[in-house]
Amino acid sequence: MPHIKNALIRFRIIDKCLRNKYKTYPSKQDLREACEESLFGSVDGANICDSTIEKDMFAMKMEHDAPIRYSKRYGGYYYEDPNFSINDIPLTEDDLSAINFAAKTLMQFKDVDMFKQFGNAIDKIVDRVAIANDPNQENFSHLVQFETAISSSGNEFLPLLLDGMRNNRSVSFQYMSFISNKAKRRDVTPLLLKEYRNRWYLISYDPSKADIITYSLDRMSEVAMNETEGEKPETFDADDYFKYAIGITSNKSQPEKIILKTGNVAAKYIDSQPFHPTQKIIKEGKNKTTFELEVLVSEELIRTLLSYGGEIEVVEPESLRSIMIKRVFDLAEVYKI
Repeated sequence: MPHIKNALIRFRIIDKCLRNKYKTYPSKQDLREACEESLFGSVDGANICDSTIEKDMFAMKMEHDAPIRYSKRYGGYYYEDPNFSINDIPLTEDDLSAINFAAKTLMQFKDVDMFKQFGNAIDKIVDRVAIANDPNQENFSHLVQFETAISSSGNEFLPLLLDGMRNNRSVSFQYMSFISNKAKRRDVTPLLLKEYRNRWYLISYDPSKADIITYSLDRMSEVAMNETEGEKPETFDADDYFKYAIGITSNKSQPEKIILKTGNVAAKYIDSQPFHPTQKIIKEGKNKTTFELEVLVSEELIRTLLSYGGEIEVVEPESLRSIMIKRVFDLAEVYKI
């Protein structure tokens, strides 16, 4: 059975390689290395040989009608139909068995330090597999509905940007401004990829601005890796960059002590889903609960606090309290109060 599971996983990896428009026409060796690295963490050929990849592609053609072709001109493989994906094919019993096996394996590592940040994602996968034996069941959505995010573009650039970071190469792309609605070329050194609310962002060093700049992947186009070596600021530390941040905004300012006073009902929600790891309760009264946290004052923090309406009062610092008061007056003006 493990052999079957590995074959099904290899099919998906080969499919992903053939659909990667940024590394087109992968060779047999490219496909073998991609499969071996994903399954065994190595590329030396000790676990997967070229003949295995040949058999896999043949099976994909026979069992799934995969339009795999070989290009003599480019020395690699491709899909004759660029819109084909093995992911669009209904799952078989072997697929479901492989998913169950993978889900159970993931569950064993959920509490390992390296994977703790993915705990919620692992829980969702395990729950989805456990609730229904057949994930393709048509009326399943009438019984259970999982939270789904509206997909945003740009995720296809993740592998290339990650390669740029690993190989210390600068990258270039066209970036669409929200303000001018015009695209402009950027040449930057990728430093860190961060996800926030189902959208990916690139933290990068921009030599032209001599500063660390954040770019949203969904506003990028024509992304390419350059031959030039990346230029990294010595002071950048990926582990600390967002230590005191809420959201995607991080700057050179120092974190501030924030004191919030809430009603006891809102306090239960805030305590169960903290704004930040530094959050703690410093006082519990009959009607009010007081929280303290140490974070950077950012637009994301302000909007998060505003989402609670009149259930949260900013006590300190005075600068943030003034911002909140202004936003309240702006809101009153909108509604002609």
